[in-house]
Amino acid sequence: MNIPHGRTAAASTESAASRAVQITFAALLGVFVLGGVGFSHISAVHNATHDVRHANAFPCH
Repeated sequence: MNIPHGRTAAASTESAASRAVQITFAALLGVFVLGGVGFSHISAVHNATHDVRHANAFPCH
């Protein structure tokens, strides 16, 4: 495996694990936003994201 200057295999693995954690949390945040906000019964929350949801073809009605 060709590792860039000053990096070790452990650092490379740690970096990959860090990216996986970040991607997982981003996906969970996205699911929360679409599910929690997309189907919210609070008018202010619903209206604040209404246009973005429809622009992304996400049904909210």
